[in-house]
Amino acid sequence: MTLRLALAALLLCGVTAPIMATEVRAAEPTPRTTTQPAATCPEGADWNMPAAPLHIYADTWYVGTCGLSSILITSPQGHVLIDGATEKAAPLIEANIRALGFKVEDLRIILNSHEHLDHAGGIAQLQRDSGATVMALSAAAGALEHGKGDRGDPQYLSIEAFPAIPHVKRLKDGEEVTLGPIRLTAHATPGHTPGATTWTWDSCQDGRCHHIVYADSLSAYTDDVYRYSDEAAHPGVLASFRQAIATMAALPCDILLTPHPDASQMWKRLGPNATQPLVDETACHRYGEAVTARLDKRLADEAAKTEKEKAAR
Repeated sequence: MTLRLALAALLLCGVTAPIMATEVRAAEPTPRTTTQPAATCPEGADWNMPAAPLHIYADTWYVGTCGLSSILITSPQGHVLIDGATEKAAPLIEANIRALGFKVEDLRIILNSHEHLDHAGGIAQLQRDSGATVMALSAAAGALEHGKGDRGDPQYLSIEAFPAIPHVKRLKDGEEVTLGPIRLTAHATPGHTPGATTWTWDSCQDGRCHHIVYADSLSAYTDDVYRYSDEAAHPGVLASFRQAIATMAALPCDILLTPHPDASQMWKRLGPNATQPLVDETACHRYGEAVTARLDKRLADEAAKTEKEKAAR
């Protein structure tokens, strides 16, 4: 057993090894295997249910909880993390990073899918503990810095605030975020929130590269007041939402990941107990069809509610 594998095994068993830890570098250009417990996350798992860290592909790892994704992309120059799950989940994410043999302090960039407490709640702590720069599209950055969005968020009245994240660097739609060999692209996919973002990157292993898509939730959820069909109150939002889904579905897509693992059946495709293939070039297209169906149902429900209100007058 190599030194790094021995340390990973000790960490996962809850044993510390302060003498050996100084001998382990923060990152390697090639992926490692770890003696980690099998993922046993059930569908519909609690957001804060601990999950074992998992290797996804090449430089890409799952370090989130059973109910919420957090994706680590590693390099010798430091690491990128996408999403911080909830405030309570931040320590679990940090523990998973360390269990893989990486250092939280080597996080250089933290990104976000969208500005809600279940994906941004842990970012403030992760930022403090790592010193990483938090980056987001301009449409999300203000909400991240304040801890909550405004009435432009379809769920504004039904969601709680999260710890404010200072000094968020603004990005533009289509902008590339780079760190060493890591190249990620931000795709604006508004609808679930104004700043919803889908992230793409390529990961390569043994001469084979795969297009990875971390597609935002894209689900048509609202509070009791907001209506996507109310063009007067929310001009252009519905059209932008449909375009966002089309944008995501058309991306080069070999491996689909989502902020909520159940949305893309990640627990059936990751880890030693996987029953479905990880690589599926049709996954983004099928995900697009699924969220389109949900949006159409939401619009039908809104129309029925409007008719009922008219009849009651």
